[in-house]
Amino acid sequence: MAKTKEKRRKKIKKKLLHKYRLVVLNEDTFEERFSFKLNRLNVFVFSTIFALFLIVITTLLIAFSPLREYIPGYSSTALKKKATDLTYKTDSLQQIINVNEQYLASIRKVLTGDVKTVNFNKDSILEAAQLEASQVNLLPSRQDSLLREKVSREDKYNPLTEGNGAVNLVLFAPVKGTISEGYDPKNKHFAVDVVTVKNAPVKAASDGTVIFAGWTADTGNVIILEHANNILTVYKHNASVSKEQGEVVKGGEVIASVGNSGEFTTGPHLHFEIWRDGYPVDPTNFIDFD
Repeated sequence: MAKTKEKRRKKIKKKLLHKYRLVVLNEDTFEERFSFKLNRLNVFVFSTIFALFLIVITTLLIAFSPLREYIPGYSSTALKKKATDLTYKTDSLQQIINVNEQYLASIRKVLTGDVKTVNFNKDSILEAAQLEASQVNLLPSRQDSLLREKVSREDKYNPLTEGNGAVNLVLFAPVKGTISEGYDPKNKHFAVDVVTVKNAPVKAASDGTVIFAGWTADTGNVIILEHANNILTVYKHNASVSKEQGEVVKGGEVIASVGNSGEFTTGPHLHFEIWRDGYPVDPTNFIDFD
């Protein structure tokens, strides 16, 4: 029995290693053009390698070339772009619908009389109307002076008072700290660098949508928000970002953490920019970073 298996093994080995000559002849003159020796094992190995080569080439073409768009089941770049645009439009329309619903709800309350009433003393109003101006002390109190100072400070950093047209947007400080380098358009530094504690939370300056969240070699982890009235805020050199492109954020919501990423950095700080209608704006006109 063992001899039979040994003979069978030798026979299979002989078939695999038995050499054959492949000759290519001229059909008219029977002149030999070229020939080479091979065996069944060589044919099997070469066929396997060639098949693997074809599989790898086909996979690379499908994964990294536009040819994949012709394969059923793959979406084209144009369709993906349209889908992204429709997503943004849907989100904007949803926000408009929410605002309109709140507005209609307020009107509905007024029409149905579902409003809160305030009790006040009518006699006190009549007495105040009969007082002469000379009898009233018009000197500001300490509380009044503090309130006036607070309001004037808020108005100073309120973009609603900037320019001729109303911006309808209030910006908050993304971080609190010391400004190491201010806004300097002459040296093309369209931002303020705010030094603060490493890994401190970076907050959204106002409500908006994330239009970019990723890495660049020069400025490290970057996140850009789009706000109302064509206003953009840019946050660079972050240690990490916690939002993705397309997400909607609220003012004061944490979007990143302070870091020291990128080549153009000298230490843990936030590089903060404001752009309006494609032009840079000095952030210190709108925000108090102290």
